[in-house]
Amino acid sequence: QVQLVESGGGLVQAGGSLRLSCAASGRTLSNYIMGWFRQAPGKEREFVAAISKSGIATAYANSVKGRFTISRDNAKNTVYLQMNSLKPEDTAVYYCAADQGRIVVKSGNEYDYWGQGTQVTVSS
Repeated sequence: QVQLVESGGGLVQAGGSLRLSCAASGRTLSNYIMGWFRQAPGKEREFVAAISKSGIATAYANSVKGRFTISRDNAKNTVYLQMNSLKPEDTAVYYCAADQGRIVVKSGNEYDYWGQGTQVTVSS
């Protein structure tokens, strides 16, 4: 079993940047596909980005493509989400998740482990 802890959230003005981190313990992160999801108040959880075990393949939601970048450092057992040009609609709790599968998927139902989340608030 792997434990995930997110950090790096906070309050930022529109147009600003934040970098989220997701630190894993318990198992080697390189065994998992990693994803970032978010949930805004009153809305369903939605896919943000995912990265393959090697880091070669990535996937993004259309709403963040070109603004967000997912990356991983398997030596540090950490996954990152660099968020640039932030918009008020990016405000949400951001969760990282780990998937034991073989291919990058966007459905949260496929992910096996989840962190507790970190709040991102973008002011206009």
